[in-house]
Amino acid sequence: MVLAISLEAPLKFRAPGITLPLGLGIGRLVFRALNASEIVLATATAVTFSLAPRPLAATVLLVALAVTLAVQVAVLRPRLEARAQLIIDGETPPPSRAHLAYIVLECAKLLMLAAFGIILMFV
Repeated sequence: MVLAISLEAPLKFRAPGITLPLGLGIGRLVFRALNASEIVLATATAVTFSLAPRPLAATVLLVALAVTLAVQVAVLRPRLEARAQLIIDGETPPPSRAHLAYIVLECAKLLMLAAFGIILMFV
């Protein structure tokens, strides 16, 4: 899901008829749904981890993934949504690095998820 949405995000702006405000509105809905799904899956994984012993490396990655998701949801996404709303309203927001930070965390999350999956394959 993370990879698919990360690839979809910039591509939607190339679709015929998609304006910047429309693309931003779609992006806000998509990322809310993605983050909600991630929270549910992270919670289910944490519950599963509490029921049986798991490798320390996997546990550390799960915590790192949860912290990364928390930063994206609680810190960055509200800033990005406020910025998107300004653009949708026709205003020009001041420069921000929140989008770049979100992208960096998405890339880190992809790497952590891959490592997480590889570690758990060998348990």
